[in-house]
Amino acid sequence: MTAFLHYLTLLAPMFALAGLGFGLGRLPFWRQSWTRAVTRLVFAVPLPALLIQLMSGVSQLPPLDMRLLIAFFGSCFLVFGIGRVIGALAFRLDGVGQSVFALGGVFSNNVLLGVPLARLALGPAAMPSVSLVLVFNALTLWTLAAVSVEWARHGALSFTGLRQTLRSVLTNPIILAILAGTAISLSGLSLPAPVDRVLGALARVAGPLALVVVGLGLSRHGVRQGLAQGLTITSLKLLVQPAVVWLLALALGLPPIERQAVVLLGSLSVGVNVYLVATQFETLQGAVASSLVLSTALAALTTPLILALQSAWG
Repeated sequence: MTAFLHYLTLLAPMFALAGLGFGLGRLPFWRQSWTRAVTRLVFAVPLPALLIQLMSGVSQLPPLDMRLLIAFFGSCFLVFGIGRVIGALAFRLDGVGQSVFALGGVFSNNVLLGVPLARLALGPAAMPSVSLVLVFNALTLWTLAAVSVEWARHGALSFTGLRQTLRSVLTNPIILAILAGTAISLSGLSLPAPVDRVLGALARVAGPLALVVVGLGLSRHGVRQGLAQGLTITSLKLLVQPAVVWLLALALGLPPIERQAVVLLGSLSVGVNVYLVATQFETLQGAVASSLVLSTALAALTTPLILALQSAWG
């Protein structure tokens, strides 16, 4: 209980910032174009600055255990399969609907929530592990969704779809920032002092701004449409995936910091990218929107609880 209260107290202000963004987005005068502009700004400037600064010093840290990728993405593949089965049996969804439903159970809000929460709860030592997952996360899970949907539609893969997925990932400013910071670190160079100070100033506002953006995005969605499906997606995301990634991390013998990082990422709420996929394939938009709101609100309790259970286990 003490550990749970510790993490709850630590993370509650961060989720409160998301609540602030939600309330702001609900104000009558607030325009959705402002939300889009703020979101683009956060993704283009402060979050990349934070990741460049963090990754530029990664060579000074102990080497990463690459098994963390097996633990995290192994859980994604397993829970995706479970989600497809539930979508088929419980909700009679077709192959495309099953794919979107299952993706909601594994695609975390790793950038906007994961980066600031991991930095606060686990400290800078966890950030290389988080960044390594981020590098592969979008490519792996977008590809998984594309393959699943294409197979459901045509029984074959589309090279064009996979190429577009790869291009969108490699032009993502978050991925470019991680790669740039890693390149600086591996080169043995250090950031010039003025540049480091500017990046540090931007990095300090990255987390709070990212969380406000989460709330602004959620303010567009309700929870009533597709509620049963949304609750099921939320349960897969907040309960099943963190349990599976935790078991895999233990089975693989991951060191504590890597294990805590991947379990934290697995415990986060549904990522907004799932809604983009649902919109692209014109299925389950209401259920996914419902899961976005529900999972973000409930993660304010479940993520501290999972972190506390890890501490007790350790």
